[in-house]
Amino acid sequence: MSAQPQQHDKPDNPGHGNDRPREITIVINARERTITDKELTFEQLVALAFPTAPTGENVLFTISFRRGHGNKPEGSLLAGETVKTKDGMVFVVSATDKS
Repeated sequence: MSAQPQQHDKPDNPGHGNDRPREITIVINARERTITDKELTFEQLVALAFPTAPTGENVLFTISFRRGHGNKPEGSLLAGETVKTKDGMVFVVSATDKS
């Protein structure tokens, strides 16, 4: 899995050929994103939500999700964890300052 998730604005030729990874549409902070990753890491979700993420020793990120796979349709993700992606999955990624 790459450090950065594979994103696509629009499919070039949807449904044709088996050499391309399957495209999945997810929602992160109310914005639709098209990816090809079957799993995303905590860090990849932060990068998708905040292309220029806030930094500092007091900045913490929280991630919650819903509409996930049947064995875990909703929950939260901690730093270092991964989640299997599913078409239509919704993520909320928040940055907080623990000052």
